[in-house]
Amino acid sequence: MTDRQTTLPATALPDAGRPAEELLAELRALTAADLPTRGGRTTAYTYDAGRPEVRAAAEGAYLAMLEVNGLDPTAFPSIVALERQVVGAVAARLGGDAATPGIFTSGGTESILLAVKAARDARPEVAEPEIVVPATAHAAFFKAGKYLRVKVVAVPVDPATFRAVPEAMAAACTERTVLVVASAPSYAHGVVDPVAAIAAAAAERGLPCHVDACVGGWLLPWLAEAGAEVPPFDLSVPGVTSLSCDLHKFGYAPKGASVLLFRDQAMRLAAYFACAQWPGYPVVNSTVQSSKGAGPLAGAWATLQALGADGYRELGRAALDATRRLTAGVAQIDGLRVLGTPDATLVAIGTEGEHPVDLWELADESRARGFFLQPQLSVDGLPASLHVTLTGVSGDGVDALLGALRESHDAVRARGPVAPPTEILALLDGLDFTALDDATFAALLPATGLDLSPEAATRMAGVNRLLDALPPQLRDQLATRFLSALYSPYLGA
Repeated sequence: MTDRQTTLPATALPDAGRPAEELLAELRALTAADLPTRGGRTTAYTYDAGRPEVRAAAEGAYLAMLEVNGLDPTAFPSIVALERQVVGAVAARLGGDAATPGIFTSGGTESILLAVKAARDARPEVAEPEIVVPATAHAAFFKAGKYLRVKVVAVPVDPATFRAVPEAMAAACTERTVLVVASAPSYAHGVVDPVAAIAAAAAERGLPCHVDACVGGWLLPWLAEAGAEVPPFDLSVPGVTSLSCDLHKFGYAPKGASVLLFRDQAMRLAAYFACAQWPGYPVVNSTVQSSKGAGPLAGAWATLQALGADGYRELGRAALDATRRLTAGVAQIDGLRVLGTPDATLVAIGTEGEHPVDLWELADESRARGFFLQPQLSVDGLPASLHVTLTGVSGDGVDALLGALRESHDAVRARGPVAPPTEILALLDGLDFTALDDATFAALLPATGLDLSPEAATRMAGVNRLLDALPPQLRDQLATRFLSALYSPYLGA
């Protein structure tokens, strides 16, 4: 053990309990540097309905169920009643009915994990199962593949529209395929894949088709009512056998709340886990978690009830209007363009023409002006971009966002192009990341331009430029080690 490790700070557990006022004050200080969660200036991660009374209802319901354990629905029948209502409301809106089986989960990743598990377990005769996904599919499918030992076959998408190509998806299916996936929409570009064609091709081969509608499932129907052209994507589409829809996104519910719907009971049963082979109580789980707080379920239920259909219609109209205004404004900025034609209120801003813009610098400059735009790296021929999610409160800030983009664009242009990090790339290419402990890795960070200090968190252009230049496998290794170093206790000593 090194000298530094022996001088780690003592545990944060105090000898005597501290008063609640003091703890809340410390929390306020700790979160002071966090991105804002309300107001629409953080264009990823957060979804704000802009209605204090709805938030109050969700908060009250969440706290009322804070100590209820979702592990055993026979002990707490309230969770059964609430889940039936929430799943039923989502099913009724997404091509199902009151009899549609579903599961309430902690988020999109858990819903996707369970959908992949169900498809895998429904085909136990397949020794080396595979799932076929578009290259734009969410990272959660790759996570599911890693966790469940299922190979993920990523199929290139149309480079102009960023939508999956049904013929290519069908051609990628083999006797080992257990699931075909489509997005509605894809997170990166906000476009809906041709679900009907993909699902039909899957059905012809006797394969299930999952629609990842985590980000847009609860939004798209309201956009359609507001006049947007929304391609068919839900359980009403023949061949679609399961669908995931997050309520903590455009349902505006507290984290984490998602619903996984199945066309039939057999697939839902395949998602379950049961164990009565140990001397304790029989364990039967519908989700990855066993013990779990019922707060998110109650919060989602209260949000749905407090907003109602009229509330979601209004928020949908507002988000659609904001998206149209943003895309029109981006088109007027030299060197910037919207990638594809978004079907939802998610926009990917890219660069083009004789005067391309350094997107990583643009993101930093925009953040300095009060707007967080999420960097998205280039991969497999798909260009880099900045992600913007527009919600029901974004309309009030679109003009300010466009103003910040224009100012940021001018500032980046004035500085000129930034040289690629060729020397750092050569250094990283020669490293064996598995041989480095966190302390050694952290010591190398300044040379790569990476900085763990809170002050540097708002200037990420160097980090993103470096990651974008690395091959995907090396990106994964570097990002993993960065996360490990970030949470290492000695770095804050």
